[in-house]
Amino acid sequence: MSTSESQPSDRSGFRALMQNRPFAILWVGQIVSQIADKIFFVLLIDLVIHYQIPTFLANFSKASVMMANTLPAVFLGSAAGIFVDRWSKKQILWSSNLGRGIIIFMIPFLPKQLFFLLIVAVVESVLTQFFAPAEQATIAVLVERKLLMPANALFTTTMMGALVVGFAIGPVLLSWSAAWGGTYGGAILVGGLYVLAAVILALVPVKDDKPIASEHLHPWEDFKQGLRYLRKNRLLSNALVQLTILYSVFAALIALAPGLIETLRIEQGIDVQARDFSFLLSCAGVGLILGAAFLGQWGDRFDRWPLPLIGFLSMGLVLIAFFFAHQLELLLLLSGFLGLGAAFIGVPMQTLIQTQTPPNMRGKVFGVQNNIINIALSFPLSIAALLADITSSVRGVLLSIGILVSIVGIWAWRSTRGMLHDETY
Repeated sequence: MSTSESQPSDRSGFRALMQNRPFAILWVGQIVSQIADKIFFVLLIDLVIHYQIPTFLANFSKASVMMANTLPAVFLGSAAGIFVDRWSKKQILWSSNLGRGIIIFMIPFLPKQLFFLLIVAVVESVLTQFFAPAEQATIAVLVERKLLMPANALFTTTMMGALVVGFAIGPVLLSWSAAWGGTYGGAILVGGLYVLAAVILALVPVKDDKPIASEHLHPWEDFKQGLRYLRKNRLLSNALVQLTILYSVFAALIALAPGLIETLRIEQGIDVQARDFSFLLSCAGVGLILGAAFLGQWGDRFDRWPLPLIGFLSMGLVLIAFFFAHQLELLLLLSGFLGLGAAFIGVPMQTLIQTQTPPNMRGKVFGVQNNIINIALSFPLSIAALLADITSSVRGVLLSIGILVSIVGIWAWRSTRGMLHDETY
């Protein structure tokens, strides 16, 4: 009997999830691990500042550690997902966090040179690529089908909450840790959080966790098998495309937000700085949290609604409204609605992928998804910024993206509406 069969069937929403002890442990482990991820990113920048690096390389040094912590996600996402099917998901969950803790604990003992910090950033990111698809695959094992919507909503809420909280409290915690641990107090703090996450995740009782993939298959054959399956399953492919577009829009917003704030400063003559773009992103994150929480608690009542269509049209209208908005307060409010619309796409599509993916393909599919999403977060950053430079109009680029997103939303609804009426997320 699988773990999910022991859950109560007479409840729905977050209350039923909290009664599922294995899932609750996994969720707590996710919270600790996600916060550690965000503080580690702040730690990397903090360590670069303390390292002895020529002044003319200061900006390059910061960018290099960011790239070192990002590129493995682009190149290894799919490959890591292959091994999720071959290995125990529980072992991947706790060992990847333990490995990250160990590599960060090594920072005080390594030479104080940028090269070694880059190695730490790369190894930490590589281990993260194994953790992400294993986590998604474990949710599908621990949670029964009708509770996958609130489960994904809760994990999405936690991910965005960790993003906001982690970056907000990261500098404070690092300053506190430096008070008693010196320059490397932060490494001890972050390493300890990863080890704590490993201990928590080692307590998750995951049944039916034996490797499912055929032993005779080579990893490269596994990878091609996953791609063939995605090409064959049009619904799954459409869901991945919609998630890719969703994350591309967020990447474009990240790239264009500083320019939008700068444009507002020039037009209105108000006292805002380009760095205040973080407020726009925070409002979008808050909107996404609220939308995910709403779907997690009451999403089962709207399982036959065209939620992705509503989400894409909402995001499209908000992006178009950015073209006409000339007050900071209005931009912040619109950003909140943008995040709300994003939740109506991300949560149902992630749930759909889990329900449509057979157990022996989950690692491969989630690995490809992780890979695609990281690419979607990388390339639109430069493309959107380049278009804004060429056209000299940040608002014009946002208007074009808004129209495109609305068209994609209609296409997504027409492509999946038949199956959406037959499936319960």
